[in-house]
Amino acid sequence: MTDERTITEYAGRVLSLARDTITVRLRFFDTALSKVGFRSVTGTRGYVFDGKSLIYDPYVLLADYMEESAYVLRLLLHILLHGILLHPYRFDKTEEKYWNIATDIAVENMILSMDIPESALLRDGEERIILNRLAKWVPVLTAEAIYREFMVGGISKDSEEKYAKLFAFDTHRPRISYKDEPREILTGEDWKKLAERVKAELKSFSKDITGSETILANLKESTKKRYDYDAILSRFAIMSEEIRVNPDEFDYIYYMYGLSNYGNMPLIEPLEYAEEKRIRDFVIAIDTSASVRGNKVEGFLERTYDILSKSVSLSEKLNIHIVQCDARVTSDTVIESKNELKEVSKNFHIRGYGATDYRPVFAYVDELKRDNKIHNLKGLIYFTDGYGIYPESPPDYDTLFVFDSEDEYRMPVPGWAIKVVMEDTE
Repeated sequence: MTDERTITEYAGRVLSLARDTITVRLRFFDTALSKVGFRSVTGTRGYVFDGKSLIYDPYVLLADYMEESAYVLRLLLHILLHGILLHPYRFDKTEEKYWNIATDIAVENMILSMDIPESALLRDGEERIILNRLAKWVPVLTAEAIYREFMVGGISKDSEEKYAKLFAFDTHRPRISYKDEPREILTGEDWKKLAERVKAELKSFSKDITGSETILANLKESTKKRYDYDAILSRFAIMSEEIRVNPDEFDYIYYMYGLSNYGNMPLIEPLEYAEEKRIRDFVIAIDTSASVRGNKVEGFLERTYDILSKSVSLSEKLNIHIVQCDARVTSDTVIESKNELKEVSKNFHIRGYGATDYRPVFAYVDELKRDNKIHNLKGLIYFTDGYGIYPESPPDYDTLFVFDSEDEYRMPVPGWAIKVVMEDTE
């Protein structure tokens, strides 16, 4: 009878063989793969990748290997790509179920595109049929693009179960569990450095690698610069007096001296206001032309409202103008307090659907300033598809043009404006 120690040893050999095969076949993965450890834990349900090690039950691993010898190699490639593409560290993806399915599909598409004979499984034919079908709606099968398709178009219960069963290899931990890892665990920053190295090496070998375009497309998506939307909004803050106790300008010595010597009469009271940089006046412009509508606008508004409602930089008294515009300004909704944010987000009605011209919004904002309806404007956020006429002269406040996706055919944003792609701020 084979004891547990022998089983664990055999499982370790199978994993080592799989790792050696990947290193020989795909040498640009060698550094990243060397960082992945293996941890045998009898009784583990499924396979779990904790950011550093593959945790597995040796009995289950050997059973899967005996059924299909390529299974372990495929498993190792699968969890390695999750790490390199930073999938566990995308804390901004709100629908965890959709994100997990999207990442598994993207990873499997990459593996199949490499066409590695040693990794072929019986289920590959069914996977390819589904991937070809998905490619009709999502031309570049990155996790981000697939996730957006699921969020916009939805996914049936049957498809959800089928995708999860067919494309998943490991059990996904809740992403929140990756935020506070012990030092021995590789962090998101560690994986990002490894991803950059893989990308650089792959470019050198790309002519010799089957599926290199698919791998590079996913690496480009995972390593692109992502903006801190809250930090961007903080650029719109101005110095203002906020009503609250200001401990920084309160002298406890005089206060306690008065209490002890003059019959509980303090000689100094704490200031009831403090000067802080807060967001108060700014404009959100929404392009309501025919090509920008529905879920795109709702997604932008939900994201912006969510950040504003939680932002510590937001003043209690607000003067936020939400302006709708196509070729002309069609409406202006004014928000004066935090409490109105949620209400407006629920009952926002889009008007317009004409052509796109950005100039009327800037002219309208100038009019608001002349009429003293806006006093300390620091910034304007303009959500658009990018197919409009930009003003020739820069305004005297910061301007963000926010796009729902990248598009190489749109006109470049003027040098005086900041470009933000919405998929970077999800």
